[in-house]
Amino acid sequence: MKRLFLIIFPLIFTLLGCQSEEQNKALGTLERDRITFSATASEIIRELPIREGSLVTTGDVLVKLDTKRQEAILAHAIAEQAKATAYLLRLTNGERPEDIAAAQAKVDMAQARLTEAQQNYSRASELVRKKLASQSQKDQAVANRDAAQAELNSSQEEYSKLTAGTRPEDIAQAEAALAAATAEVALQTQQLDELTIVATRNGVLDNLPYNLGERVPVGAFVAVVLADRIPYARVYVPASVRVKFIPGLEVNVYVDGLEAPLPGKVRWVATDPSFTPYYALTEDERSRLMYLAEVDLGSQAELLPSGVPAQVDLEGLQ
Repeated sequence: MKRLFLIIFPLIFTLLGCQSEEQNKALGTLERDRITFSATASEIIRELPIREGSLVTTGDVLVKLDTKRQEAILAHAIAEQAKATAYLLRLTNGERPEDIAAAQAKVDMAQARLTEAQQNYSRASELVRKKLASQSQKDQAVANRDAAQAELNSSQEEYSKLTAGTRPEDIAQAEAALAAATAEVALQTQQLDELTIVATRNGVLDNLPYNLGERVPVGAFVAVVLADRIPYARVYVPASVRVKFIPGLEVNVYVDGLEAPLPGKVRWVATDPSFTPYYALTEDERSRLMYLAEVDLGSQAELLPSGVPAQVDLEGLQ
């Protein structure tokens, strides 16, 4: 019996020591920011100029989608913009000199006809007074005079319309139409540019989900880049040390494969636990809650790969 006790006691002590050691560490992995690029249109992939795993810099082309449809839409928008520009220019420049001269000629012609009609009326009135013409002839002369006067008034109004210029309301409407056409050109130009997907940060091209020649749906991820920056440790912090584990806290981070720990600083801790809500747990079960946290590392970790297991030392926070 004594011998059995001597065997079991060291084993229990070892298990308790291991359990205590695990509770003193927040487990996780090294991570980098993942930048995903999605398709803005359902088009066919025409070019994949960079292979997966290659280094990329800001501005490098990752994926080229077919642009024929969007180029046609943009050409139509540019034509509408040119049409609106020409119409506004016509309104602001006024009528052509030839049209104004023609209107002036119509006024002169109407004035001459009115003069002739007035003279005919005077002669007809004199003949009727001398009883050398009938009253109907005088009435006809009156009608011709009034018609000539109306024709003169009409031609003068037309001339005034041509020389007065365009109404401010019409110019404002034309300006608004031009602004709308210009905005449409800018929008269609941007959509055309977005069919060529470029890297927005330096990093490594991690994944190209679609192959050359495939048609991608709208919103589908077509490229994934891992940001070329110092990785951070993403770990799960036990609820027992959550109160003391706050942003700005300096901790030691142990990375598998490295003997010495790396200095780190907590930059973010989740507000909500990652598992069962606290109000549904007993006091003993709450001790197993975990909070996701991110710990920034120094330049010593720049060359470390993503996904490597890491642990944050919680000694002194218990």
